[in-house]
Amino acid sequence: MARVNVADLKRLLRTPGRRRAARALTLTREPHPWLRALGLVTVVLAGAWLGLLIVGNVRAPVGPMNTTMTLRPSLSGGTKINISPLGALELNSHVAPVRLDVNVDQLDPERSQALVDHPERISGLQNEVVHDVERGTFDLAVRSCVAVVSGATALGLAVYRRPRRALAAGGLALTLLAASGATAYATWNPKSVLEPRFSGLLSSAPSLVGNARSIVTEFDVYQKELARLVTNVTKLYDVTSTLPAYQPDPTTIRVLHVSDIHLNPASWKIIASLVEQYKVNVIVDSGDTMDHGTAAENGFLDPVADLGVPYVWVRGNHDSMATQRYLERMKNVHVLDDGRAETVAGLRFAGIGDPQFTPDRSTVPGGNAAEQLAGTRLASALRDQQAKGTPVDVAIAHEPSAARETDGTVPLVLCGHLHHEGTEVMKYGTRLRMEGSTGGSGLRAVEHEYPAPIEASILYFDRDGHHLQAWDAIKLGGLGQTTAEVSRHLPKENQPGATPNPTAPSATSSPSGP
Repeated sequence: MARVNVADLKRLLRTPGRRRAARALTLTREPHPWLRALGLVTVVLAGAWLGLLIVGNVRAPVGPMNTTMTLRPSLSGGTKINISPLGALELNSHVAPVRLDVNVDQLDPERSQALVDHPERISGLQNEVVHDVERGTFDLAVRSCVAVVSGATALGLAVYRRPRRALAAGGLALTLLAASGATAYATWNPKSVLEPRFSGLLSSAPSLVGNARSIVTEFDVYQKELARLVTNVTKLYDVTSTLPAYQPDPTTIRVLHVSDIHLNPASWKIIASLVEQYKVNVIVDSGDTMDHGTAAENGFLDPVADLGVPYVWVRGNHDSMATQRYLERMKNVHVLDDGRAETVAGLRFAGIGDPQFTPDRSTVPGGNAAEQLAGTRLASALRDQQAKGTPVDVAIAHEPSAARETDGTVPLVLCGHLHHEGTEVMKYGTRLRMEGSTGGSGLRAVEHEYPAPIEASILYFDRDGHHLQAWDAIKLGGLGQTTAEVSRHLPKENQPGATPNPTAPSATSSPSGP
């Protein structure tokens, strides 16, 4: 914009008739510096994003696959691996305003056939993959620099029509990208591959994330696990009509934790699918299987007998004693109440039913006190089992306040009730794992703007020591939705290089309590 000449302004002010022209001249002054800076930043960000969008991608071979690597603006960073048509794998690999997207385009027929013909080459695949990723990332960094500088400079020239201002925009874009790269490098977390989040076809998730035993014990983060991921994707693409079967590690015990089914008939098909896909050894239901607990509802429970694995159950506040008696008569169902303990599928379980029966969802005076008393009774039973030399591996209660009373008496306690999942390690070392609603909150799903998700978990235990190795949190879209997400979690003491938690109670430790 034109600048105001002081001499011209004085000359205009000498005659009253020219004061209006003077006012017009004053309106041509340049805007405030912070407005100019804001405009420049807007041009830089928009131009850099357009540059990345148009030319900021690199095609790179990774092992037997052809991939496209791209940098994208992001508020949280991370890495997203798109494996069409199976879904996407997300890793919290870094925290920066840019995300690395890797699209698996296709398998190279020649390289894939070479692996099939010479399976011994699989052992060297990890080094090849690491080399390919490093080379692809370097090429992407160079191309991204060119893309952001070109985009910001071109847009700056179009907006300002001044070469110097346009070059300044390009330089600022390069500076921002370099700063983002430095932030990503400083926050780089190679262990993120151990806890991926998979969304897409549920049946392929176990094969992609691997099994708990290998993830915990065979750790060489990006070399071994990245090679494992590539190998599994190769297998997935190698078949046409069927996905590869999940081959569970024989040294693990797999527990399916469900809760708060609330008379949702779709839950039984979902549970049966998870049992088959993950080769589950035992199902644990932490209550509220029913909604009103009436005898007329008991027929809803009949599919439990056809699931093909033991079913461990505790009563919730929507389950009546009539519900409990009906389940007690069913084959292969283990109803736990009053601290009763049983060994099922190699693990020792103990549980207690909810002391309240509130099918109308009413608030019972003193309800929390009743729950805490039930939890105290369960903790006492756990100490008794430990004193007898038959320590419990997993305790079960319906309500979280009851479950918290077992802190220090058992390694793991499972609960539900609140219709959302969560995990915490309590003060005296007991891990509390709360499951969401495997029934999507039942009929309550229609009470809110968005349907409640259907949630369940697969817990992996070491068959020898009965320690929790890892768990997969599974979340399905609620009523009318068709989404699926599986996320892998590891206890901190199982992270590679970590030392065991000395405060965590074990099934073989001496009796203790808060």
